[in-house]
Amino acid sequence: MILKTLTIVNFKNIGMATVVWSPKMNCLVGRNGMGKTNVLDAIYYLSFCRSISNPIDSQLIKHEEPYFMIEGQYATDDGEPETVACALKRGSKKRFKRNNKEYRKLADHIGLLPIVLVAPSDTNLIDGQSEDRRRLMDMVISQYDRMYMDSLVRYSKVLQQRNTLLKADDEPDPALLDILEEQMAVEGETIYKARKNFVDKFLPVFNSYHNTIADSKDKVGLEYVSHCQRGPLIEVIRRDRMKDRCVGYSLHGVHRDDLNFTINGHPLKKEGSQGQNKTFAIALKLAQFDFLKHTASATTPILLLDDIFDKLDADRVGRIVDIVLSDNFGQTFITDTESAHLENILRGYTHDYCIYDVKEGEICLREK
Repeated sequence: MILKTLTIVNFKNIGMATVVWSPKMNCLVGRNGMGKTNVLDAIYYLSFCRSISNPIDSQLIKHEEPYFMIEGQYATDDGEPETVACALKRGSKKRFKRNNKEYRKLADHIGLLPIVLVAPSDTNLIDGQSEDRRRLMDMVISQYDRMYMDSLVRYSKVLQQRNTLLKADDEPDPALLDILEEQMAVEGETIYKARKNFVDKFLPVFNSYHNTIADSKDKVGLEYVSHCQRGPLIEVIRRDRMKDRCVGYSLHGVHRDDLNFTINGHPLKKEGSQGQNKTFAIALKLAQFDFLKHTASATTPILLLDDIFDKLDADRVGRIVDIVLSDNFGQTFITDTESAHLENILRGYTHDYCIYDVKEGEICLREK
C-alpha cells in the first residue's frame, strides 16, 4: 500500500496541509512540538479510525476550529486507487468514507490500510500492563482476520454485561450468568485459538529480526499465557464465580491473557537495559510488519518510525536502517529532530526519498 497524497485540515496543530509523498522513504524533520508526530497520527488515524495517543476525538480538532478532516489518496500493491476520508464536527459523530461511500460500522475498515507504528512508547509493551501486550496481538490479528474483530467486540460486550451483574447490589440471576458465561467461553475460545496461532507463527519471525538488530548478542523469548490453557474456558470461568462476585468483576477469561518476554532466560522487564528493551520492542514491530505483509491481506503495510534512534548504539541503528531501507519494506515515514542525522542515514541510498521540514504545523518539501 502506498499513500500518494495526504490532506489535513484542523487536525491537532496542523491548520491546512496537502502533501505529495515519495512511494518509498519520507523523512519529517523538525524540533519537538512542531507537528512531526501529528502527521504520523493523521496517517495512523486513516487506518485505525483513532489517534495514536488520544482516545477523545474532539480533542484532536485544532483549537478554536469547528471540525477536522483528513483525506488520503492511496494505491494498492496492484496499483488500484483507494481514497479514504474522515471528518469530525464538534458535537457530532465522526464519519469515515472509502471512495466516497460511508461505512456503516468502522470495524469494516480495519485491515484495508495495514500500518505498523514504531514509537518511543513501544517500551510500554515491556514495562506496561498486560493490556498493552494484548493490544499488540489484537492490532495485528484484526488487520488480517475480520472475524477476529467481531469476536473481540462480542466478547467485550458480554464481559461488560457479566461484570455489571457481578457488582450489582442484588444477587444476580444464576440462569442469566450461565448464558453470559457460555457466550464468553465461545467467543473467548475463538480469540484464544487466533492468538495462539498468531504467536506460534510470529515467534520465529520476531527472533530473526531481533538476532539481526542485536547481532545475536542476546537470546530472547516470547510466551503466550492464557486461562484457556487451564482447560475448557467455561469451566475456568465458572470455577470462581463466587470469588468474581466478591470482587465485582471477572477474574478469568481471555481479557487477562498476556505475553511473557524474556532475555537470556530472565524476565525482560527486570533484567533488560534501556537499549535491550528498545531493541526488543523494535524487533516486535518489524516482525509485525513482516507478518502482516505475508498474511491473507497480501498487502505491504505502511511503516511509521517516530523518533526511534534514542538510547540505541550506532551499530544497532545502522542495522535497523539497513532493514527498513531494504526491498522487503515498502513506503516508510520517519521522524527525527536532527536533519544531519537523517541525511547521513540516506547517504548512498539508491531509492527515491523526500525530506520535509515541519515547523509550527506547516510541512514543506526540502529541495534536494
